[in-house]
Amino acid sequence: MRVLPRSAVALLAVAGIGIAGGLVVTATGSNPTPAPATVSWLGLVGGEREPVPLAGKMIVVLKTPSVAQRVEQQGGFATEAQERTWSASADAAQKEVLLQLSALGVTVTPLYTYSRVLDGFSAQLDPRAVSMLQDMPEVAGIYPVRAAYPASVSQHVLASSAYSEASGHRPSVELPGYNGRGVTIALLDTGVDEAQPYLRGHVLPGIDVVGSGDDATAQADPQDPSQLEQHGTELAGVLAGSNGPGGLHGVAPGATVLPIRVAGWQPDSAGRDIVYGRSDQLIAGLDRAVDPNGDGDAHDAVRVALVGVAEPYAAFTDGPEAQAVQGALDLNTVVVAPAGNDGAAGPSFGSVAGPAGAPGALAVAATDSRSSLPEVRVVLRRGLDVILDGKMPLLGAAAPAHALTLQLAGARGKQAAGRAVVAPIGSDPEATVAAASRAGAAAVVLYGASLPAGGLRLSDTATAPTVVVPAAAAVELLAAQRAGLDVGVAIGGSHTAENDERGRVAGFSSRGLAYDSEVKPNVAAPGVAIATSEPGSAGDGTALYGTVNGTSVAAAQVAGAAALLAQMRPALDGPALASLLAGYAEPESTSATAVGSGGLDLGASAVGEIASDPTTLGFGVWQGAHWHATRTLVVRNVTTRRLALSVTAATDGDSEALRFRVVPASFGLAPGRARKVQISVLAASKPPQQILTGAIHVAATGSETLRVPWALLFSQPTAKLLGQASLSSTAFQPSDAKPSILTVQAGAVVRNGGVQIVPVRRLDILLYSASGQFLGVMARLNDLLPGSYSFGITGRGPTSVRLPPGSYQLRLAAWPTLPLAAKPQRAQVSFRIE
Repeated sequence: MRVLPRSAVALLAVAGIGIAGGLVVTATGSNPTPAPATVSWLGLVGGEREPVPLAGKMIVVLKTPSVAQRVEQQGGFATEAQERTWSASADAAQKEVLLQLSALGVTVTPLYTYSRVLDGFSAQLDPRAVSMLQDMPEVAGIYPVRAAYPASVSQHVLASSAYSEASGHRPSVELPGYNGRGVTIALLDTGVDEAQPYLRGHVLPGIDVVGSGDDATAQADPQDPSQLEQHGTELAGVLAGSNGPGGLHGVAPGATVLPIRVAGWQPDSAGRDIVYGRSDQLIAGLDRAVDPNGDGDAHDAVRVALVGVAEPYAAFTDGPEAQAVQGALDLNTVVVAPAGNDGAAGPSFGSVAGPAGAPGALAVAATDSRSSLPEVRVVLRRGLDVILDGKMPLLGAAAPAHALTLQLAGARGKQAAGRAVVAPIGSDPEATVAAASRAGAAAVVLYGASLPAGGLRLSDTATAPTVVVPAAAAVELLAAQRAGLDVGVAIGGSHTAENDERGRVAGFSSRGLAYDSEVKPNVAAPGVAIATSEPGSAGDGTALYGTVNGTSVAAAQVAGAAALLAQMRPALDGPALASLLAGYAEPESTSATAVGSGGLDLGASAVGEIASDPTTLGFGVWQGAHWHATRTLVVRNVTTRRLALSVTAATDGDSEALRFRVVPASFGLAPGRARKVQISVLAASKPPQQILTGAIHVAATGSETLRVPWALLFSQPTAKLLGQASLSSTAFQPSDAKPSILTVQAGAVVRNGGVQIVPVRRLDILLYSASGQFLGVMARLNDLLPGSYSFGITGRGPTSVRLPPGSYQLRLAAWPTLPLAAKPQRAQVSFRIE
């Protein structure tokens, strides 16, 4: 009997979680002093991301070392000839595996192959191929392919003639005297509009992974040629734009951008074209970022790679994406990735995206740097009674020019003209507002969740001013209307209010821990209302500009900062660049699970003298009074002077539960030398907190202090890793064409001080006879997010031979991500071969 995933995971289809694709900031006017820009969250409100066809697509990782692994084994040094030989060896290992499959009657055609950052390939695998690959000693693991979406989106744009200082915030990262000249930044995203004047002379032809060519320009939707891919052009502008309106420029206007199109127009499950990428395409992009000319020699690797897409919630630390990121870092390429736009979760495993969860990735959170926000006064009344009277955020670009006193529209928006529509936020509030505007509504009052100012991505047809109010007040108002009472809504004129969240992590920014308990994100940067380029041109031929919002635009600023730092200090290798950018960030009052080390401080990074590996630490899960954990921190002197160093551990807050032991706690370090430091943590009792965080401080006399954030979990949510497991038919004849379908609920989403993601580290499906004799492994999949998985049961055994009639059992085992020593949860299903 053979089994194979037949359909992709229904990724986190859980009420209450915003599956965020990104954010938009839109300018509201073109006058010299326009109204403040407003912000739009796509995903925190609105529907979930569209499902995409991933059924059967797998990534196969082989044990043969990649070029990066060989280089690391040789201490970071290799000749060009050696690297070409190693790349050819990795390719040969893949071909040997494919030949073995072919000899057994199974033909597999790789979709993408990798040899530099890891050795492996992706392919559409049938049941026989999966089972045979699992039995091969050359195979290290098989992983599902996941979708990756641009981590921000834009909607409204301005022609260059309409741009002004008030249209959006300039990228704020700079290093006086440096512009990134001589540094190449690989941009792994959608295509880039090379004809945009803002980018002219800064963008190379690039590589198209999605289309398998050398044309990485922004592509039009085949089903609607008027729609261009936007995201890559936007991030390219943040990276290296120059000579923009009003002197606008990117962070590193002297740098060169190598666009690698790993996302673009591809069909969703309904056959419509949407913009997304896949994890196997992302890995292929990293494989080319370290070898742009594709000759197998990675000495031409780019210094910085910016990943503009994110795999929602996929903060796995040992999968192929994480291995590829580490491979790129071993080849001297810093990989900067957005933390994701899925908002708060946790308090431990939360909403951090992949590949940001990779230990080698520099994961970036977004901060809100707006000084003011639009708001209005809202009064809800029932007769002479006031149900609600308060200042509420204005959610869209449309603002009331004067105070409005309105009657309510009827049920379901009937008689909406000139009235206020009161409606639940629902799954698509943008559509609700647009429909109400078309019906002539004078205002829209939404309820059901707390949304920030500018929290809707509204089209030009959504002209009704929109506010959000507490659900209880709206429900009381509607109940009074149904009872026939006199009810009404009053909305005051729009005005700006001070942004109390200025400088803090934006509400949409993902946070939590990676699935090995390491702190993610690593660092934060401005990610709201950042002005940049847009693809295409206005009707009069002038260039287009817009404002964009999301963790990807924050990551772009950090990637630009890495280019500036690489220009200033060219002797720094990739790990040192990443460590300086993260370790010398400005500490924030916000938890490390939201902001990592803190806000980017390029000035401090530029003069930093100490680098660490890793850049964050996770101590795992506390196991009791006698439990302890030890982690190794490698401290490196990256200056030309001898340093006298001291290493201490600090805990956020006033917790007395922990005791640290640091060995050695002080030592001298010569230029270019490194020293291992053992850091042990003990806790005799369990504190009231579910998670404690803090930082390891590495201080040098006369120098800035390097900070390495850490986290320790004291509890994990109790969750079933294996839910219902059932077969569509428990008695059947062997059939490759009409298998019985095994459906398994794996992983969980629970509420435990916040929405908590509980993934499965490994799922085994084992075959036993009715007497309990073990017959073989039918399927073994790694790194599964919560969802429903389906497998086709063909009636063949592990060696592809049809099973004789009789009774059998499928025994399932699901391992948690932490603690690693935990026992698996088990389930079983019986069936009979007729």
